[in-house]
Amino acid sequence: MDLGGIRRALSCTVRDVIGHRTLQVSAALAYYIVLSIFPGLIFLSAVLGLIPLPDLFGSLLVLLSHLLPADAMRVISSVLRDVLSSHRGTWLSIGMLGTIWMASSAFDAMIEALDIAYDVPVDRPFWKTRLLAIGLAAISGGLLLTAFAVMVVGPRFGAWLAAHLDLSTVFAVIWPVLRWTIAISFSVIAVETLYFLAPNVKQRFGATLPGAVFSVILWNGLTFLLGFYFLHFANFNRTYGTLGGLIAFMTWLYWTSFVLLVGAELNSELAKESDEGSLEPKTEAPEESNIIFRSGLDKAA
Repeated sequence: MDLGGIRRALSCTVRDVIGHRTLQVSAALAYYIVLSIFPGLIFLSAVLGLIPLPDLFGSLLVLLSHLLPADAMRVISSVLRDVLSSHRGTWLSIGMLGTIWMASSAFDAMIEALDIAYDVPVDRPFWKTRLLAIGLAAISGGLLLTAFAVMVVGPRFGAWLAAHLDLSTVFAVIWPVLRWTIAISFSVIAVETLYFLAPNVKQRFGATLPGAVFSVILWNGLTFLLGFYFLHFANFNRTYGTLGGLIAFMTWLYWTSFVLLVGAELNSELAKESDEGSLEPKTEAPEESNIIFRSGLDKAA
Protein backbone atom coordinates (compact mmCIF):
# COMPACT_ATOMS: atom_id res chain seq x y z
CA MET A 1 0.00 0.00 0.00
CA ASP A 2 1.41 3.41 -0.99
CA LEU A 3 1.47 6.56 1.11
CA GLY A 4 -1.55 7.94 -0.72
CA GLY A 5 -3.59 4.86 0.20
CA ILE A 6 -2.66 5.25 3.88
CA ARG A 7 -3.70 8.90 3.81
CA ARG A 8 -7.04 8.01 2.22
CA ALA A 9 -7.57 5.28 4.81
CA LEU A 10 -6.90 7.72 7.66
CA SER A 11 -9.22 10.31 6.14
CA CYS A 12 -12.00 7.76 5.67
CA THR A 13 -11.46 6.51 9.23
CA VAL A 14 -12.16 10.00 10.59
CA ARG A 15 -15.25 10.26 8.36
CA ASP A 16 -16.58 6.88 9.50
CA VAL A 17 -15.92 7.61 13.17
CA ILE A 18 -18.26 10.58 12.78
CA GLY A 19 -20.75 8.86 10.44
CA HIS A 20 -21.06 5.71 12.56
CA ARG A 21 -21.64 7.79 15.72
CA THR A 22 -18.70 6.10 17.41
CA LEU A 23 -18.77 8.42 20.41
CA GLN A 24 -22.36 7.43 21.20
CA VAL A 25 -21.67 3.73 20.67
CA SER A 26 -18.65 3.98 22.99
CA ALA A 27 -20.93 5.23 25.77
CA ALA A 28 -23.14 2.13 25.40
CA LEU A 29 -20.11 -0.16 25.45
CA ALA A 30 -18.77 1.51 28.60
CA TYR A 31 -22.10 0.80 30.30
CA TYR A 32 -21.95 -2.92 29.40
CA ILE A 33 -18.31 -3.17 30.48
CA VAL A 34 -19.12 -1.70 33.89
CA LEU A 35 -21.80 -4.35 34.36
CA SER A 36 -19.30 -7.09 33.52
CA ILE A 37 -16.28 -5.90 35.51
CA PHE A 38 -17.55 -6.39 39.06
CA PRO A 39 -18.79 -10.00 38.59
CA GLY A 40 -15.49 -10.72 36.83
CA LEU A 41 -13.38 -9.32 39.66
CA ILE A 42 -15.46 -11.17 42.25
CA PHE A 43 -14.95 -14.45 40.43
CA LEU A 44 -11.26 -13.72 39.86
CA SER A 45 -10.72 -13.00 43.54
CA ALA A 46 -12.30 -16.34 44.44
CA VAL A 47 -10.07 -18.19 41.98
CA LEU A 48 -6.87 -16.40 43.04
CA GLY A 49 -7.78 -17.07 46.67
CA LEU A 50 -7.32 -20.79 45.96
CA ILE A 51 -3.72 -20.27 44.76
CA PRO A 52 -1.19 -20.70 47.61
CA LEU A 53 0.52 -17.36 47.10
CA PRO A 54 0.28 -14.47 49.59
CA ASP A 55 -2.34 -11.83 48.66
CA LEU A 56 -2.20 -12.42 44.91
CA PHE A 57 -5.50 -10.65 44.33
CA GLY A 58 -4.26 -7.69 46.36
CA SER A 59 -1.27 -7.45 44.04
CA LEU A 60 -3.63 -7.41 41.06
CA LEU A 61 -5.56 -4.51 42.60
CA VAL A 62 -2.28 -2.64 43.17
CA LEU A 63 -1.49 -3.06 39.47
CA LEU A 64 -4.96 -1.84 38.52
CA SER A 65 -4.39 1.23 40.69
CA HIS A 66 -1.57 2.23 38.33
CA LEU A 67 -3.93 2.00 35.33
CA LEU A 68 -7.19 3.38 36.71
CA PRO A 69 -7.90 6.78 38.25
CA ALA A 70 -7.48 6.85 42.05
CA ASP A 71 -11.16 7.76 42.60
CA ALA A 72 -12.24 4.82 40.44
CA MET A 73 -10.04 2.40 42.37
CA ARG A 74 -11.58 3.55 45.64
CA VAL A 75 -15.03 2.66 44.31
CA ILE A 76 -13.88 -0.76 43.08
CA SER A 77 -12.05 -1.59 46.31
CA SER A 78 -15.04 -0.52 48.42
CA VAL A 79 -17.48 -2.69 46.44
CA LEU A 80 -15.17 -5.70 46.51
CA ARG A 81 -14.58 -5.41 50.27
CA ASP A 82 -18.32 -5.37 50.92
CA VAL A 83 -19.13 -8.25 48.59
CA LEU A 84 -16.17 -10.47 49.48
CA SER A 85 -16.67 -10.16 53.22
CA SER A 86 -18.66 -13.42 52.93
CA HIS A 87 -17.12 -16.79 52.09
CA ARG A 88 -15.32 -16.68 48.74
CA GLY A 89 -16.22 -20.24 47.88
CA THR A 90 -19.84 -19.17 47.45
CA TRP A 91 -18.84 -16.50 44.99
CA LEU A 92 -16.81 -19.00 43.02
CA SER A 93 -20.06 -20.55 41.75
CA ILE A 94 -22.29 -17.48 41.72
CA GLY A 95 -19.55 -15.27 40.31
CA MET A 96 -18.98 -17.76 37.49
CA LEU A 97 -22.58 -17.46 36.28
CA GLY A 98 -22.59 -13.70 36.62
CA THR A 99 -19.26 -13.36 34.85
CA ILE A 100 -20.26 -15.53 31.89
CA TRP A 101 -23.54 -13.70 31.31
CA MET A 102 -22.46 -10.11 32.01
CA ALA A 103 -19.08 -10.36 30.27
CA SER A 104 -20.76 -11.93 27.25
CA SER A 105 -23.22 -9.01 27.21
CA ALA A 106 -20.31 -6.59 26.93
CA PHE A 107 -18.71 -8.61 24.14
CA ASP A 108 -22.08 -9.03 22.42
CA ALA A 109 -22.40 -5.25 22.29
CA MET A 110 -18.82 -5.06 21.00
CA ILE A 111 -19.68 -7.53 18.20
CA GLU A 112 -22.55 -5.33 17.05
CA ALA A 113 -20.38 -2.20 17.22
CA LEU A 114 -17.60 -3.86 15.19
CA ASP A 115 -20.10 -4.99 12.54
CA ILE A 116 -21.07 -1.34 12.13
CA ALA A 117 -17.41 -0.30 12.01
CA TYR A 118 -16.72 -2.82 9.24
CA ASP A 119 -19.83 -1.74 7.26
CA VAL A 120 -21.53 -5.14 7.37
CA PRO A 121 -25.17 -5.90 8.30
CA VAL A 122 -25.94 -6.65 11.95
CA ASP A 123 -28.09 -9.66 11.11
CA ARG A 124 -26.62 -12.70 12.87
CA PRO A 125 -29.01 -14.58 15.20
CA PHE A 126 -28.88 -13.89 18.94
CA TRP A 127 -27.70 -17.37 19.91
CA LYS A 128 -24.77 -17.21 17.47
CA THR A 129 -23.52 -13.81 18.62
CA ARG A 130 -23.99 -14.79 22.28
CA LEU A 131 -21.90 -17.96 21.89
CA LEU A 132 -19.30 -15.95 19.99
CA ALA A 133 -19.32 -13.36 22.77
CA ILE A 134 -18.71 -16.03 25.42
CA GLY A 135 -15.81 -17.41 23.37
CA LEU A 136 -14.32 -13.94 22.90
CA ALA A 137 -14.65 -13.25 26.63
CA ALA A 138 -12.72 -16.45 27.37
CA ILE A 139 -10.00 -15.95 24.71
CA SER A 140 -9.44 -12.20 24.94
CA GLY A 141 -9.98 -12.24 28.70
CA GLY A 142 -7.45 -15.05 29.12
CA LEU A 143 -4.86 -13.17 27.06
CA LEU A 144 -5.40 -9.96 29.02
CA LEU A 145 -5.24 -11.82 32.34
CA THR A 146 -1.92 -13.32 31.25
CA ALA A 147 -0.65 -9.85 30.44
CA PHE A 148 -1.81 -8.64 33.87
CA ALA A 149 -0.31 -11.70 35.58
CA VAL A 150 3.24 -11.11 34.29
CA MET A 151 2.96 -7.52 35.52
CA VAL A 152 1.63 -8.60 38.93
CA VAL A 153 4.50 -11.02 39.66
CA GLY A 154 6.98 -8.18 39.24
CA PRO A 155 10.56 -7.88 37.95
CA ARG A 156 12.00 -10.17 40.66
CA PHE A 157 9.90 -13.13 39.60
CA GLY A 158 12.55 -14.11 37.03
CA ALA A 159 15.18 -14.66 39.73
CA TRP A 160 12.69 -16.60 41.88
CA LEU A 161 11.68 -18.83 38.95
CA ALA A 162 15.28 -19.40 37.89
CA ALA A 163 16.20 -20.49 41.43
CA HIS A 164 13.26 -22.89 41.82
CA LEU A 165 13.39 -24.42 38.33
CA ASP A 166 17.17 -24.49 38.05
CA LEU A 167 17.17 -22.14 35.06
CA SER A 168 20.08 -20.11 33.78
CA THR A 169 20.82 -16.79 35.43
CA VAL A 170 20.37 -15.24 31.98
CA PHE A 171 16.62 -15.77 32.39
CA ALA A 172 16.62 -13.72 35.58
CA VAL A 173 18.53 -10.94 33.82
CA ILE A 174 16.22 -10.74 30.78
CA TRP A 175 12.96 -11.23 32.73
CA PRO A 176 12.30 -7.49 33.37
CA VAL A 177 12.37 -6.90 29.61
CA LEU A 178 10.60 -10.17 28.85
CA ARG A 179 7.63 -9.38 31.13
CA TRP A 180 6.98 -6.11 29.34
CA THR A 181 7.29 -7.86 25.99
CA ILE A 182 4.78 -10.50 27.05
CA ALA A 183 2.37 -7.94 28.50
CA ILE A 184 2.37 -5.72 25.41
CA SER A 185 2.30 -8.64 22.95
CA PHE A 186 -0.59 -10.38 24.69
CA SER A 187 -2.54 -7.12 24.88
CA VAL A 188 -2.12 -6.60 21.14
CA ILE A 189 -3.06 -10.23 20.39
CA ALA A 190 -6.16 -9.91 22.60
CA VAL A 191 -7.37 -6.87 20.65
CA GLU A 192 -6.36 -8.46 17.36
CA THR A 193 -8.39 -11.58 18.21
CA LEU A 194 -11.37 -9.38 18.93
CA TYR A 195 -11.02 -7.63 15.56
CA PHE A 196 -10.57 -10.95 13.74
CA LEU A 197 -13.41 -12.99 15.22
CA ALA A 198 -16.07 -10.47 16.24
CA PRO A 199 -17.05 -8.68 12.99
CA ASN A 200 -18.99 -10.58 10.35
CA VAL A 201 -16.27 -10.28 7.69
CA LYS A 202 -13.74 -12.58 6.05
CA GLN A 203 -10.19 -11.36 6.69
CA ARG A 204 -6.70 -12.54 7.49
CA PHE A 205 -5.59 -12.50 11.11
CA GLY A 206 -2.49 -10.49 10.23
CA ALA A 207 -4.62 -7.83 8.54
CA THR A 208 -6.03 -6.82 11.92
CA LEU A 209 -2.59 -6.02 13.36
CA PRO A 210 -2.38 -2.30 12.38
CA GLY A 211 -5.62 -1.41 14.17
CA ALA A 212 -4.68 -3.52 17.21
CA VAL A 213 -1.26 -1.87 17.58
CA PHE A 214 -2.83 1.55 17.05
CA SER A 215 -5.48 0.85 19.70
CA VAL A 216 -3.04 -0.42 22.34
CA ILE A 217 -0.65 2.51 21.83
CA LEU A 218 -3.46 5.07 21.87
CA TRP A 219 -5.11 3.37 24.87
CA ASN A 220 -1.89 3.56 26.92
CA GLY A 221 -1.43 7.20 25.94
CA LEU A 222 -5.00 8.13 26.84
CA THR A 223 -4.74 6.22 30.13
CA PHE A 224 -1.66 8.22 31.07
CA LEU A 225 -3.27 11.53 30.06
CA LEU A 226 -6.51 10.77 31.88
CA GLY A 227 -4.58 9.76 34.99
CA PHE A 228 -2.64 13.03 34.85
CA TYR A 229 -5.85 15.01 34.32
CA PHE A 230 -7.69 13.30 37.19
CA LEU A 231 -4.72 13.77 39.52
CA HIS A 232 -3.93 17.42 38.82
CA PHE A 233 -7.04 19.08 37.40
CA ALA A 234 -10.32 17.19 37.83
CA ASN A 235 -12.07 16.92 41.16
CA PHE A 236 -15.11 14.74 40.54
CA ASN A 237 -15.69 14.23 44.27
CA ARG A 238 -16.36 17.94 44.71
CA THR A 239 -18.91 17.91 41.87
CA TYR A 240 -20.50 14.46 42.20
CA GLY A 241 -19.75 13.56 45.82
CA THR A 242 -19.50 9.81 46.43
CA LEU A 243 -20.26 9.16 42.75
CA GLY A 244 -17.02 10.89 41.71
CA GLY A 245 -15.02 7.66 41.55
CA LEU A 246 -17.66 5.95 39.41
CA ILE A 247 -17.80 8.93 37.03
CA ALA A 248 -14.01 8.83 36.63
CA PHE A 249 -14.14 5.07 36.03
CA MET A 250 -16.89 5.44 33.41
CA THR A 251 -14.90 8.18 31.69
CA TRP A 252 -11.88 5.90 31.41
CA LEU A 253 -13.99 3.03 30.07
CA TYR A 254 -15.69 5.37 27.61
CA TRP A 255 -12.41 6.37 25.99
CA THR A 256 -11.17 2.78 26.12
CA SER A 257 -14.23 1.69 24.11
CA PHE A 258 -13.74 4.59 21.71
CA VAL A 259 -10.12 3.61 21.05
CA LEU A 260 -11.12 -0.01 20.31
CA LEU A 261 -13.74 1.12 17.78
CA VAL A 262 -11.38 3.57 16.08
CA GLY A 263 -8.86 0.76 15.62
CA ALA A 264 -11.58 -1.33 13.94
CA GLU A 265 -12.52 1.56 11.66
CA LEU A 266 -8.86 1.91 10.68
CA ASN A 267 -8.58 -1.80 9.84
CA SER A 268 -11.71 -1.60 7.72
CA GLU A 269 -10.42 1.33 5.68
CA LEU A 270 -6.94 -0.15 5.28
CA ALA A 271 -8.55 -3.33 3.91
CA LYS A 272 -10.45 -1.27 1.32
CA GLU A 273 -7.22 0.40 0.22
CA SER A 274 -5.33 -2.90 0.00
CA ASP A 275 -5.24 -5.32 -2.92
CA GLU A 276 -8.09 -7.32 -1.36
CA GLY A 277 -10.54 -4.43 -1.63
CA SER A 278 -13.75 -4.45 0.41
CA LEU A 279 -14.12 -7.26 2.92
CA GLU A 280 -16.81 -9.84 2.25
CA PRO A 281 -19.24 -10.86 5.03
CA LYS A 282 -18.91 -14.34 6.51
CA THR A 283 -22.63 -14.93 6.09
CA GLU A 284 -24.69 -13.41 3.33
CA ALA A 285 -27.61 -11.33 4.53
CA PRO A 286 -31.05 -11.51 2.89
CA GLU A 287 -31.51 -8.99 0.10
CA GLU A 288 -34.12 -7.04 2.07
CA SER A 289 -31.78 -6.72 5.06
CA ASN A 290 -28.99 -5.48 2.78
CA ILE A 291 -31.25 -2.81 1.32
CA ILE A 292 -32.31 -1.58 4.78
CA PHE A 293 -28.71 -1.64 6.06
CA ARG A 294 -27.29 0.26 3.06
CA SER A 295 -30.10 2.81 3.34
CA GLY A 296 -29.18 3.39 6.98
CA LEU A 297 -25.49 3.84 6.07
CA ASP A 298 -26.40 6.35 3.35
CA LYS A 299 -28.40 8.38 5.86
CA ALA A 300 -25.54 8.23 8.40
CA ALA A 301 -23.08 9.40 5.73
